[in-house]
Amino acid sequence: MRQIAALPYRIEADGSARVMLITSRDTGRWVIPKGNPIRGLDPHRAAAHEAFEEAGITGIPCPSALGSYRYRKRKKSGEARTARVAVFPLAFLAQAEEWPEQEERETRWFSLGEAAELVDEPQLKEMIAGFRAPIVPAGPLERAVARVRNWGATIPMLRWFQALMPKQGRFFEQFEDHAATLVTGADALARLLEGGDDMAANIREIHDREHEADEIIREVLQDVRRIFITPFDRSAITSLIGVMDDAIDQMNGTAKAIELYEVTTFEPQMRDMAGIIVEAARIIQEAMPLLRSIGTNGGRLHELTERLVRIEGHADEIHDAGLKALYRAHIDSKPLEFIVGREIYSHLEKIVDRFEDVANEIQGLVIDHA
Repeated sequence: MRQIAALPYRIEADGSARVMLITSRDTGRWVIPKGNPIRGLDPHRAAAHEAFEEAGITGIPCPSALGSYRYRKRKKSGEARTARVAVFPLAFLAQAEEWPEQEERETRWFSLGEAAELVDEPQLKEMIAGFRAPIVPAGPLERAVARVRNWGATIPMLRWFQALMPKQGRFFEQFEDHAATLVTGADALARLLEGGDDMAANIREIHDREHEADEIIREVLQDVRRIFITPFDRSAITSLIGVMDDAIDQMNGTAKAIELYEVTTFEPQMRDMAGIIVEAARIIQEAMPLLRSIGTNGGRLHELTERLVRIEGHADEIHDAGLKALYRAHIDSKPLEFIVGREIYSHLEKIVDRFEDVANEIQGLVIDHA
């Protein structure tokens, strides 16, 4: 027996993740929104439908499943069957004031650790606990260096020592700040492809984040030239921040094309590619703090880059299917709409490709430093 489920999540300001659990109607135990496949809906959209029905959640579903788990589903007749549930990440947008099963369930946000403890299924526990790696604290040497720098700023006798210390720059903070622009830009892009009255606001949001990212990459390139000690090879730093910047540039290019051609409705496959872009940005944001201690986090970074490459392949399949459907629908009667749609698909594909480039750069750092 196959089922689908959504894992509604939101990322907090400190980089931690929280997920929403709901209570089941029969036992009251904590579960995630799930149900049977819905005819006519792709699995991830069926999972998003269940999230609204059971929790009032609207969000951006990723077409690529996070994983799956098994449990024993007992019917009213007493018969029990093994169900395999595919779980799709659902980036939280809003919770409705009213929804169909509002009076039948409780909904609540939990930290990953709390949620993993509350659900019963071992595979689901593991999936939730591993959804986002915890922020790795600075090691003893990093903490000692930071203390000396802080003392040097407040104690005159130590300022001379601070002046002699090699400067290491803010590269990690800059990587993390840039990743935040990717997340915000990806969210705005996904909302843009839903259409509606907020399209102009979402386009402005993408433009603003692209300009913010430009400022960050300028700082990085300046620091690469003037900093004495860098955490990685200088070419690795410029390559990593460069491909990250290419991703937000492509998002901006997509928004400009939509604005230029005054497109207001979008194909389902375009929205699915946006869902993958949101997931890719989330993964990049998780990966950036882990670069502070590659030796410790090499295994997790490998897992993240592996998922990035996997969802990029899924995006290619969605792109090809969408382009073929667009061709069949418009090539005879509305060739101009096909040309415009093809350009938007091309932009979306390039965004995902740039995220794969980021994955390759991270993997190179892992190989060199882990």
